[in-house]
Amino acid sequence: MAVHAPTKDELRATAAHYGIAFTDAELEEYQAAIAARLSSYEVVSRMPDEVPEVQYPRTPGHRPLLEDNPHNAWYWKTSVKGAASGKLTGKKVSLKDNIMLAGVPMMNGTPQLEGYVPEFDATIVTRILDAGGEILGKAHCELLCMTGSSFTNATGPVHNPWRHGYSAGGSSSGSAVTVATGEVEMSVGCDQGGSIRMPASFCGIYGMKPTHGLVPYTGIMPIEIEIDHAGPMTATVEDNALLLEVIAGDDGFDPRIKAPDVREYTKALTGDIRGMKIGVLKEGFEDRFADPDVNEKVRAAAKRLEALGAEVIEVSVPMHKIAGAIFEPIVTEGSFMTMFEGDGYGASRRDLYAVSMMDHYRGWRRTANDLSPTAKIALLAGRYITDTYGTRFYGKAMNISRRLRAAYDAKLAEVDLLLMPTTAVTSKKMPEPDAPLAEILDRAHEMVGITCPFDITHHPAMSVPCGLSEGLPVGMMLVGRHFDEESIYRAAHAFEQSGDWKTF
Repeated sequence: MAVHAPTKDELRATAAHYGIAFTDAELEEYQAAIAARLSSYEVVSRMPDEVPEVQYPRTPGHRPLLEDNPHNAWYWKTSVKGAASGKLTGKKVSLKDNIMLAGVPMMNGTPQLEGYVPEFDATIVTRILDAGGEILGKAHCELLCMTGSSFTNATGPVHNPWRHGYSAGGSSSGSAVTVATGEVEMSVGCDQGGSIRMPASFCGIYGMKPTHGLVPYTGIMPIEIEIDHAGPMTATVEDNALLLEVIAGDDGFDPRIKAPDVREYTKALTGDIRGMKIGVLKEGFEDRFADPDVNEKVRAAAKRLEALGAEVIEVSVPMHKIAGAIFEPIVTEGSFMTMFEGDGYGASRRDLYAVSMMDHYRGWRRTANDLSPTAKIALLAGRYITDTYGTRFYGKAMNISRRLRAAYDAKLAEVDLLLMPTTAVTSKKMPEPDAPLAEILDRAHEMVGITCPFDITHHPAMSVPCGLSEGLPVGMMLVGRHFDEESIYRAAHAFEQSGDWKTF
């Protein structure tokens, strides 16, 4: 890509944007100085990029026909087979469509990325293939992953397999559906406000948001580095633990990773939870959208864990009730700077940048009207806040989030796990395209309030199906200490083995 120095008119317009005035003589001097600086950009432009080699052969595959994709869960189908043997031999896997699979199209739910084909594999892709897994394709996700429901993908809504026309949850909507329908045993989702756990709750599967920095985000289109998490979504607890074993650990690229504590999670699946202490979080049942039947099912699940040998007590973290307010500046300003101003990646971190994706995606500026309502709000609110107040609220919220983290840590020093509903409600009917904005936003965000705190405090959290309410799945969320996914798996497995959750 050729790099051109600004013309005098371009430089004058740029200066005027910041209130800088130049004389004609000054303009020439600054133009020459900037041209000299940009000569280095020409050197970088001519050099080859530094990206990992693709290790396993594959063909692009195909976009499935409507009759072969009744829930609109798949964006692209293919078959990429990994090593001849390994922990995932015989396992079929789907990938959320913000995860790069070289040679296979990626859309991330948005028309601005339609036609983009990644040139390298995400770290987790290589690890799945090294472990013998077979990747069957890309599962639809929400437009730029910016909603908790499943009606914003540019190709149309993703339908809940339990009830057509109802939300599958988001933003890892297709991942949850491909698992729930049995098309794959495993999927990898991503979670910045609950986007693994919410669709897992709505679709009746197991979804783990690991400790921040346990699973590398390399080769995955981010939202905001502080809240980006990738994790397993599966039909069983054992498969969930197995997949986390495969994808966890430092890869040398991801700056989110700082001394991760990686363990053999499948060894925690003993079925024995005697001696465990579980705290039922009072405030987790007091969400403003709380459905009494959901609360009742989750409290019944807590009693079942008690019957299995755990000590179950009620605990309180009052700060949980304002955690969503602390989360909001981080996700609003962080996503604006990363996904819009930063062409999908942002700057100021030592990462593996997908430069070709950034080039493709920067065209969003010409087609911003095609963004979903939730993405438009993130864009407009982010622009307004940063122009009017700068980034002070992002910084202050980040500081306060340490206090929130400490509040949960204090309770987790007394108990092994916190327990609460994953989502305050079950799946709802998706809004009509011409619905009022207020209804669209309610359907997009009503499920986020309980999950989002743990994205900014970085605690591991898992949704476990625990019953049906009027024929739709209910999720129980288990939250553990940092890097103690083992305790979550231990309790979830014992609960799973105690009976068919659909009858609870």
